[in-house]
Amino acid sequence: MAYKAVIFDLGGVVIGSPLHAIAAYERAQGIPAGRINRVVVDTAPAGAWSRLERGELTLEEFYPAFDADCAAAGMVISARALMQRVAESVSPRPAMLDAIRIIRNRGLLAGAITNNWVAEDGGTSVLRPHFDVFIESAAVGIRKPDPRIFHLACEELGVTPQESLFLDDIGLNLKAARALGMTTIKVDDPDSALAVLSTALGFPLR
Repeated sequence: MAYKAVIFDLGGVVIGSPLHAIAAYERAQGIPAGRINRVVVDTAPAGAWSRLERGELTLEEFYPAFDADCAAAGMVISARALMQRVAESVSPRPAMLDAIRIIRNRGLLAGAITNNWVAEDGGTSVLRPHFDVFIESAAVGIRKPDPRIFHLACEELGVTPQESLFLDDIGLNLKAARALGMTTIKVDDPDSALAVLSTALGFPLR
C-alpha cells in the first residue's frame, strides 16, 4: 500500500503519556489503578473530561466538575493537582519528532489529532510546526473516538482514510480509525511502534 500520510496522536505517542501521570496520581492517593480513567470513559460524552476536551469548559470550570464526577463514583480527588501532574508529564519524545521529520522529508504528509484542552501556556500547540495538519479537539469541538475528527484530518490533508496510517495509544481511538479504513499502529512502546511504522512505510525512521 502506498501511503500518503501518517497521522499521530500526541499524548502517549509524540509526547509523554498523560495516562502515566494519572496512574502516578492514583498511586500517590491510594486510589485503585484505572479508577480515574474509568470515570472519564463512563461519563462520556457528557462528563467533565469530555466537555473539557471539546472546548466546552475552561480548566477552572473543569476542576470542580471533574471532582464531582469522581465523587459520584466514590472517589475524592483534586482535579487541579491531577492536571498539574499531567502538565508536567508531556515532554516531547525526540525519536518521534525525528521520525516525523524523516516522513515529511520523504514527501509524505504528517498530521496530528489530539484530544486536548485550552491551556494558558499554549499546551501542545507548540508542536504545530512539526505537522502539515494539526487537529485539536478543543478547537474543533470533536474528540476521539468520534469518526468525524478522523474524517476532518483526512480532508485537511487531502487524503483518504485508506491512504493514511494512524498511531495512538488508546484502543478505542484505533478501533474507530480502523473502521474508517485507516491502517493503525498501537503505541505501547515508542521504539517498537516506530519499527512497525518503518516496515509499513518501507524506509528507516532512525
